[in-house]
Order: sequence, then C-alpha cells, then structure tokens
Amino acid sequence: MNDKNKQSVKDYFSKGELILWGTSTGLILLSFCIFDRENFLTLGASIVGVTSLIFAAKGNPAGQALMVLFSMMYGVISYSFRYYGEMITYLGMTAPMSLFSLVSWLRNPYNGNRSQVKINRLRLREFIFAALLTGAVTAVFYFVLKYFDTPNLWLSTLSVTTSFAAVYLTFRRSAYYALAYAANDIILIILWILAALSDISYLSVIICFCVFLVNDIYGFINWTRLGRQQKS
Repeated sequence: MNDKNKQSVKDYFSKGELILWGTSTGLILLSFCIFDRENFLTLGASIVGVTSLIFAAKGNPAGQALMVLFSMMYGVISYSFRYYGEMITYLGMTAPMSLFSLVSWLRNPYNGNRSQVKINRLRLREFIFAALLTGAVTAVFYFVLKYFDTPNLWLSTLSVTTSFAAVYLTFRRSAYYALAYAANDIILIILWILAALSDISYLSVIICFCVFLVNDIYGFINWTRLGRQQKS
C-alpha cells in the first residue's frame, strides 16, 4: 500500500467519529466488567453492533455486512431470555434485509466510490407504501408473537414495527433509516430494563442500546450532511 492509500485509510474517520466509536466501545466494555463478566456473546455482539453503526453512518456497505453478523448474535441472546419477538425479528427479518441492503448499497455507489452509498431521496408515495407495508408486517408478527406467548407483547410488537421500518429504509438508502433505528433503540432499552429487573447482568445490554441510540442519531446527522454534499 502506497503512502497515499495509507493516508486515505488513516483519515477515513474523523476525530469525532473515532472518539464516538472509542467512547461507545469503552462504555460497553465497562458495563460488561461491572454488570456481567460472563456473557461474552453479549459483549461481542455489542462491539460488532456499534462498529457496524459507525460504518453505516459513513454510508459504507461494511456496516450492513457487520449488521448481518450482529443480528445473528443478538437473535441468540434474545432467545436466552425468551424474547422470541426479538429473536424472530432479527433472525427472520433484520439479518436477511441487511443482506439485501448490502447488495443494494454495493450496487449503488456514489460516483463509483464503493465506500459510500448513493443516498436516495424517497417520494411521498413510497413513504405511504412503506407505512402500509410496515402495518401489514406488524399485524402478522403480532399474532406470531402472541402464539409464542412472548413477554411484553405490545412492546415486542412495536419493536417489530420500528425494526421493519428501519430495515426497509436502509434497503432503500434513505437517511431516515437512522431515525427508525433510533426509535427501535428506545423500545429495546425499555424491554431490556424489564429483563434486568430479574437479571442484573442484562444492564450491559441496556448500556449497549443506549450507545446504539447515540450512534443512530449521529448516523442521521451525517447522512443528512452527506446528502447535501452529494446533491451539490
């Protein structure tokens, strides 16, 4: 690798982004050491997840590849606490949709730059279609989750709603995907607070999704900035 390439790799992330990732990872490690110290799968999933978000915030397809891995790991974690809604959502929806998003992002680079996806500006009619499709998926999942006697049924169902909206908007390369994920983070924080009432080790998962929330908010801010740059 020549000096020019080394410089480009070094400068790919801004100082602020490196601080965000480093702080996020540090909080995850600290919460694991304090509240858990046993569930290394949770630790690994959290680090993979926050790393996927910083890449996604840059519009880099690597973020979607890491999200596939995170979804599989998180599905196993959800199964351990009988959060079947989360398990089904991430293994049956988020993981495959992240794979489709990976293909979509690779096929739509910005100006031939495969490390940045071309941001799509959806029209009102597609937002309406997305809302109707999300409603239909939510209705189906409600009865599936009810059949499995899923704890906190309404919250789990609402998590499906926000998750599907997020993965659809990610697939369609819309900046609003990050806001949908942020809404999902809030719901998951509540769900895992309820889980932590019976097992304090799940506090590390709560910290994880608090970190995700901050990163998703940054993702929307950065995609808005990238969208203006691409338009100009």
